[in-house]
Amino acid sequence: MPQKQFYTSEDYWNLPEDQRAELIDGKLYAMAPPSPFHQELVMEISAVIHSHIKSKAGNCKVYPSPFAVNLNADDKIWVEPDISIICDTSRIDSQGCKGAPDWIIEIVSPSSTRMDYFVKLFKYRTAGVREYWIVNPMKKAVQTYVFDGEEDSNLFSFDEEIPVHIFDGLAIQISDLV
Repeated sequence: MPQKQFYTSEDYWNLPEDQRAELIDGKLYAMAPPSPFHQELVMEISAVIHSHIKSKAGNCKVYPSPFAVNLNADDKIWVEPDISIICDTSRIDSQGCKGAPDWIIEIVSPSSTRMDYFVKLFKYRTAGVREYWIVNPMKKAVQTYVFDGEEDSNLFSFDEEIPVHIFDGLAIQISDLV
């Protein structure tokens, strides 16, 4: 795609079908295809969360990528988190989610490290995401952030049970999943 100074939602939605990208502050960022292990993590973590929500008869929805999130419900930011958990289902429409999901999980790949740990961390926090996890398969670690109420951040290994802030009674141990 020819480079422009500022891209909009229209540019994002008119990308060629085989081209995945995210729109952040008017700039398009190409996304590399995920590895098989990355996809296994997305599937297994999504399944655990979905099962917990169903067992509690909850209303939240779990959406693995590709799933478009119009983070600030404006024309400047469209992201595709690896896993989005949305509890206010009125935010979901035919294009994806308008506004911040309650919980976002990103699986780090070598090409996404800077974006996941810095750019998206700031964007998700300021947009109103309540909980953000960065799952790093290379380090076998999960960095968690809670932005809801008293802010908190913790680092866990894949072998530890990681408590989920937005769901009472749910803890996930990544090593049990893969």
